[in-house]
Amino acid sequence: MMRADPVPETENYTTFYLQFCKMKKIIFFFLIILIADKPMAQTTTPKTATENKPTIAILDGFANAFNAHDINRILSYMTDDCVFEASAGPDVDGEKFAGREAVKKAFEDVFKIYPDAHWDNVRHFISGERAVSEWTFTGTKPDGSKVEVMGCDLFTFRDGKIAIKNSYRKNRSPIPKS
Repeated sequence: MMRADPVPETENYTTFYLQFCKMKKIIFFFLIILIADKPMAQTTTPKTATENKPTIAILDGFANAFNAHDINRILSYMTDDCVFEASAGPDVDGEKFAGREAVKKAFEDVFKIYPDAHWDNVRHFISGERAVSEWTFTGTKPDGSKVEVMGCDLFTFRDGKIAIKNSYRKNRSPIPKS
């Protein structure tokens, strides 16, 4: 049975429509707050995810610091609790140097043994928080004998810095002084 008076249906529709419009305004208001809040939250974050990841630029800078024999610059790429696992030494993992001072001393010793130490043909690979640098090392010992070997470093990164530098190189006899 149909009503003769269309006004109640119109009033119901009008009431529903007004409530719907109010609800849309409230939802829109909350969306604006959520969207506006995102950039503010991001500006308080110390570093973005990409700044905390290994990059080719970091690895290039590290290699360049080694070739410049710049110990302080080398250490600037490493964490305070860094570890250097040398390619030679008495243990299964070579000789391990833990902590900034021990690693610094180990690198200083490399530059004393090989005053002209140089890493050439450097190539880098990155996977997650790990990285690899391949290189050819050349250097002359104080007695005049030369070393030329291929090798690589396996890196573990933490917060965008090198936490572990694990070195490997070919075991080639020194080339006698000519």
